[in-house]
Amino acid sequence: MEATEATPEATSGATPAATDAATGAAATGDAGRAARVLGRPFDINGLTLRNRIAMAPMTREFSPDGVPGEDVAQYYARRAAGGVGLIVTEGTYVGHASAGSSHRVPHFYGDAALAGWRGVAEAVHAAGGRIVPQLWHVGATRDAGQGPLPSAPPAGPSGLGLDGAAKGHAMTGADIDAVIGAFAESAAAAERIGFDGVELHGAHGYLIDQFLWGRTNRRTDGYGGDLASRTRFAQEIVEAVRAAVSPAFPVIFRLSQWKANAFDARLAEDPAELDALLAPLAAAGVDAFHASTRRYWVPEFDGEDLNLAGWVKKLTGKASLSVGSVGLDKEFIGPQGFSKETASTGIDLLLDRMERDEFDVIAVGRALISDPEWADKALSGRVAEAVPYDAGLLGALR
Repeated sequence: MEATEATPEATSGATPAATDAATGAAATGDAGRAARVLGRPFDINGLTLRNRIAMAPMTREFSPDGVPGEDVAQYYARRAAGGVGLIVTEGTYVGHASAGSSHRVPHFYGDAALAGWRGVAEAVHAAGGRIVPQLWHVGATRDAGQGPLPSAPPAGPSGLGLDGAAKGHAMTGADIDAVIGAFAESAAAAERIGFDGVELHGAHGYLIDQFLWGRTNRRTDGYGGDLASRTRFAQEIVEAVRAAVSPAFPVIFRLSQWKANAFDARLAEDPAELDALLAPLAAAGVDAFHASTRRYWVPEFDGEDLNLAGWVKKLTGKASLSVGSVGLDKEFIGPQGFSKETASTGIDLLLDRMERDEFDVIAVGRALISDPEWADKALSGRVAEAVPYDAGLLGALR
């Protein structure tokens, strides 16, 4: 899930809007340059995207009882028709009792939900786009009594919430095997019903990320300890998913340093630690990494200008997707940010980074909620015409 906007931190530096204004960059940008840079096709394990623009996953909760309907299909199809090359769906629950916290977030299991998702994939393809579901288990962010199965307890690696306090129960070996199997089953279903790949949600403090993070993973077995050991759960999910789908079916892994309500959290303090985290996942079969940051223009480590997606690409050699407040004048801070409005900004600084191939694809969040045609406007140098984001737009799938 891509949360909403953020108040700039003291160390965040200028926003793209401020920098563009200071340098005199036009709000619309150079149409020819935008088309040349963003309009290039890109290949992920044989899947050819028509351009370098993706739709970021954003939870919308318009799927009663976990079943996406025609309104969901048309919501995504409008973005495909509006020029988005790759759609990553909102997070979808895998088939595990403790996976979800809402009755209105879609499932990626069960006949009814999968029939709905088949219709979504068909609608996006008819509009010229490509689409992957984001497979999700919320782990210990779930409160007791929530979700499709209220009787199931919150589950995490060590029975701890994101604040480090006791919450739920520590997963047993059987629990771990069940969750790994659920991810694999949903991935196989995605290929079976016509999706173009899958994304595994390993970011933002949800279950996979809880295993990666030392604050929430205090295990003393093979799934805890140093960073390489904490990566084992994610690695085994990737291996199981890779085995459940065909070799040419793309597997994307989403990761982040920050967590919900812990924006200063870090899995890796330097490139060496990041490499220790990424190498097992790349070896297990990840085809592309989706590196989630709140501000795409902020360097990840001291001494070099690369953002997180840039470092991921440099260290692994794999394709990378970046994300973080693209095209907007305010940054992403979490659910409370949904109450705020933003203005559209130029994309010249984004084009600078993509022109030098720092990362391969840019994912766009709130700007695509407000304007289904944002991608076409960006590609044709008409970003200034984009509809600004406003929380009032969240009441419907427009």
